[in-house]
Amino acid sequence: MEKNSVVLISGCSSGIGLALSREFALRGCRVFATARRPEALADLVQETMDTAALDVTDAGSIEACVAEVLARAGRIDVLVNNAGYALIGPMIDLSIEDLRRQFETNVIGLMALTRAVVPAMIRQRSGLVVNMASVSGICATPFAGAYCASKAAVNLLSTSLRIELAPFGIDVVTVQPGAIRSGFGKAAADSVRLGEDSFYKPVAAYVQARATASQDNPTSAEKFVKKLVDKLFSGKIPKIIRLGRQSTSLPLVARLPLRQFDGLMSKTFGLHKLK
Repeated sequence: MEKNSVVLISGCSSGIGLALSREFALRGCRVFATARRPEALADLVQETMDTAALDVTDAGSIEACVAEVLARAGRIDVLVNNAGYALIGPMIDLSIEDLRRQFETNVIGLMALTRAVVPAMIRQRSGLVVNMASVSGICATPFAGAYCASKAAVNLLSTSLRIELAPFGIDVVTVQPGAIRSGFGKAAADSVRLGEDSFYKPVAAYVQARATASQDNPTSAEKFVKKLVDKLFSGKIPKIIRLGRQSTSLPLVARLPLRQFDGLMSKTFGLHKLK
């Protein structure tokens, strides 16, 4: 990508999305920062960025947002699929509605927005799609199974998209962040599912700790996005980008022999105490 690129980013109200909006703008890009609640983007409006309402789980919202960007800018050079959240809780404590919402936001919403943007990129024979996955999609942990599964889906669908869109001059990059400072942990803590009669009540503290684990000595969002955008502006963009604390160590943990991996996870998340 290059200076003056038109960049559309989902999930910009805080954390990585907010920091990315500012970093792309600093590099001379025209940024369209989006969020479900436009009022959350008031600071970016004052920073002379373009903003728009976007709920990736609402087809009408997606259509209106993409149409607005194309009408105002004439093109979309870069799409950053950043919107998402983490559903936390033991798998058997999650309702089917919980699971649907997790995948609707993190996976279906990502693809719905991509499908809305990519035709314009194909017509211009160029474009860049940046999918914000996670190392949690490589190394699953107890109490975050739904989130890890959704990010694993993002990892794999990104691989298919990368190959399918290459003939049209469109690059697809999968970003797998580690622990990044943001409001992500608080949002995850608010989403914890653990019923009063849960079999996992004795290890409730471990469940809660998993929700905020990404905020334990994390990499700052500003540092993360500067390194990320450096790579996106490089002559040869990596197909997979891992940045942030634990972004390289967790994939190695995932490659441990299964018995060793299971034992480590059981002890780390207190599950051995239930025996």
